[in-house]
Amino acid sequence: MATAAKTLRALYHRFRRLQERAREPGLSTLLVIEVLFLFVVTPLTGIGLLPLFVPRATFVLFVLATLVVTSRSHWAAGLILVSAILSVVGVILHIDYPSVLTEWLSAGGRLLAVATLSVVIAGAVFAPGQVTRHRIEGAIVLYMNFALFFFILYQLIDVLVPQSFSGLPKSGTEHGSGAALLYFSFGTLTTATYGDIQPVFPFARNLTNLEAMIGQLFPATLLARLVTLHIAHRRPSKGD
Repeated sequence: MATAAKTLRALYHRFRRLQERAREPGLSTLLVIEVLFLFVVTPLTGIGLLPLFVPRATFVLFVLATLVVTSRSHWAAGLILVSAILSVVGVILHIDYPSVLTEWLSAGGRLLAVATLSVVIAGAVFAPGQVTRHRIEGAIVLYMNFALFFFILYQLIDVLVPQSFSGLPKSGTEHGSGAALLYFSFGTLTTATYGDIQPVFPFARNLTNLEAMIGQLFPATLLARLVTLHIAHRRPSKGD
């Protein structure tokens, strides 16, 4: 028994060392996974070329990758796992027993997962030390997480208050992917909307205003600051 416990402790410490080495390069991996999820998997699911379980599996992969490469906190890891389980259970229940309760459960789990993931990633991006390219890419992940967070809110509003958005495709035409609202969320975040989808419900309008403000302030302040610090570190000093 003592030998087994010692072996487990040694494996745990080895994992933590590997995790520490992979911490910043892992931010680049997260960026790749999220780009694939948002800009490849979701649109292909929306036109029926991929089954619905693929984006869900990709999101789970994103959650697991975040846990492996960035999380030092057992509380954060536990919270992420709980939120991911809630999200999956909520989605499955909503498919079989669609109701307001199961919709709240699904959306609540996903919102909690994205929020916790963002906090964990922010801890890695803004940790003390040199600002590397990987940290900048992690900040880009944070920026895209805002669009993902508001996308989930828009989906919830559209279910709870039908016709909250004008110009959306008919229900069922996107194979459950919500690709149109994801497109709308990114258009709002980047202020590149084309007017084909518009918020009608007052609360939805207020959320779009908030997302647009975040979308302008984040790159102009935090992201720009990280890039400046990275360039300053790479620039040779006058004595060189």
